[in-house]
Amino acid sequence: MAIAKEIEQGQAVYSKAVLRLYDLWVLGLSNRFIWQCPTPFLLAHFNKHISSNHLDVGVGTGYFLNKCRFPSNEARLGLMDLNQNSLEVASTRVARYRPLQFHCNVLDEINIATGKFDTISLNYLFHCLPGKLTEKLSALDHVCTLLSDSGAVFGSTILSKGVHKNAMAKKLMAIYNKKGIFSNAEDCKGDLESYLANRFNEHSIEIRGCVALFSAKNRR
Repeated sequence: MAIAKEIEQGQAVYSKAVLRLYDLWVLGLSNRFIWQCPTPFLLAHFNKHISSNHLDVGVGTGYFLNKCRFPSNEARLGLMDLNQNSLEVASTRVARYRPLQFHCNVLDEINIATGKFDTISLNYLFHCLPGKLTEKLSALDHVCTLLSDSGAVFGSTILSKGVHKNAMAKKLMAIYNKKGIFSNAEDCKGDLESYLANRFNEHSIEIRGCVALFSAKNRR
C-alpha cells in the first residue's frame, strides 16, 4: 500500500499507548474545554443517524460504537482505518457485534468485496487527513462506493476557519498542525457545504464550537 508521508505522519501518532489516553484527553477534556463540542453532543449526533447496517471510518477507540444505540440488536458493523492499532482496539471494544475489519487508506480508491452499508460515519477524520478540505473530501467519494442507494453518511470534523476558537484551541490547533497530527489550517464550513450540496440532495451541517457535525443522504 503506497502511503504518502503526510498520511503516515497523521495516523502514526495513534499508538496503543496513545489510544489508552485518547478517551480521557480527546473525548473527556479536549472536546468540552478546547474544541467546545462536548462528547455527549457528538454521541447524540451518532444516535440520530446510525443504522443497524453501519460502517465506521476512522474508528479511534470505538467509543461511539460502544456507547451508541443501534436500532436493532442484530447489527452488522464494519470498521475501516489505516491504523492497525485503532482497528484492533475498536474491534476488541465492540467484539459483541463481530465487526468486519477493513485496513484501508481512504484517500485511495476502495475495492472491497463486501455488502453495502446503510450508514457510514466519518467522525473526527477529515482534520487528520493531509491537504485542503476540497481535496481530502475525496475520501467520502471513495467510501460511498460501499453505501447503499438509500443510505446516509454522517460525521464530524474540526474546522479552523470561520469558527470561534478560544485561546487553548488556537494554541493546540497550531501545535497539531505543525506536528502533522492535524492538517486543517484552511478547513472551513463553506468547502464542506459545497461538497455535500454537489453530491447529495439532502444535507445538514451544524457548527458547535470548532466542530462541524454533518449528515447527507440521497446521492445525486
